[in-house]
Amino acid sequence: MKKIYLDFNASTPIAPEVLEAMEPFLRDHYGNPSSRHWAGIPAKQAIEHAREQVAGLLGCFPDELVFTSGGTESNNHAIKGAFFALKHRGNHIITTQIEHPAIIKPCQFLEKLDANITYIPVDQHGKVDPESIRNAITSKTILISVMHANNEVGTIQDIGQISHIAREQEILFHTDAAQSIGKIPTLVSDLGVDLLSVAGHKIYAPKGIGVLYIRRGVNLEIFMHGAGHEAGRRAGTENVPYIVGLGAACELARSWVGTTQIKDIRDQFWQLLQEEFGERVVLNGHLTKRLPNTLNVSFVGMFGAEILSQMENVAATTGSACHEGTVEFSPVLKAMGVPAKTGMGAIRFSLGRTTTITEIEWMVNRLKNIVS
Repeated sequence: MKKIYLDFNASTPIAPEVLEAMEPFLRDHYGNPSSRHWAGIPAKQAIEHAREQVAGLLGCFPDELVFTSGGTESNNHAIKGAFFALKHRGNHIITTQIEHPAIIKPCQFLEKLDANITYIPVDQHGKVDPESIRNAITSKTILISVMHANNEVGTIQDIGQISHIAREQEILFHTDAAQSIGKIPTLVSDLGVDLLSVAGHKIYAPKGIGVLYIRRGVNLEIFMHGAGHEAGRRAGTENVPYIVGLGAACELARSWVGTTQIKDIRDQFWQLLQEEFGERVVLNGHLTKRLPNTLNVSFVGMFGAEILSQMENVAATTGSACHEGTVEFSPVLKAMGVPAKTGMGAIRFSLGRTTTITEIEWMVNRLKNIVS
């Protein structure tokens, strides 16, 4: 049996159209985009074209985008940049218990600098109650950061409602959209955000490239210090080939947002699992308000890691980890109140553009043999 890749939330392959767009800038156009001569000008033009392509997917102005090294840098820039720029107004940041470590870790770092961080809980489906955000706001609150969609269970948050609360209180609002971009609509006007993070390798672009959307009028403390690249907002010579690749990936993604091909296969996968395993398989996450490609399920009473170890040709992610005879399961599932007996059997299957129903049927048959 060929190798099956069902870990698209972890990383995606580079799309052929993206690789084609990048190739000239890996081979021929080697000039520094800051150089005003024949070698540098094409590189600068390529960056600005890519900026327009990303802006087209997000529905923003091109000058509101800063290219970064990836989602982690974008999140760090948003969180730390807001804190240092606004600490004269307050030191309180609100986020959630199910954020990616690229949000949680910067917040924990800022706590060492006297930041006050509130981690809002979620319900059993991984949903944040917007009213919990409202109730947590104080006179010292300077930033709210809530992910658009969870990377493990796929639950989509009510970003529009939360941003409305933030605007009412004149508080900056950031969302980590690394998992949602290219899968569901991410127009910044609809989301109502001031800051938004993008990771290229989640959207069929290379690893090592990302974007931070900064709404016009929002001022952050500079995160990378040096020369005046990216209109003085992020120092470092721009990674032209990867920026070009991200632009091409965003252009391509516009044709995928709103389609049902991946969701249809995902739903067939869940239906087949229910028919085969009944109550022995449990869905983690929201039934409907969930990324169209994400299926996080638990095989009750089993270890997800042990199941995957018997499928060496399958790439998927387990929600539990085994250490010296004990099993630890995902902090996200813990925050959702998932019982240990269920959480330790969790596996995240995340589908992509190349996933086929034939692969899914093979997966169910293989799981049947292992679980039985």
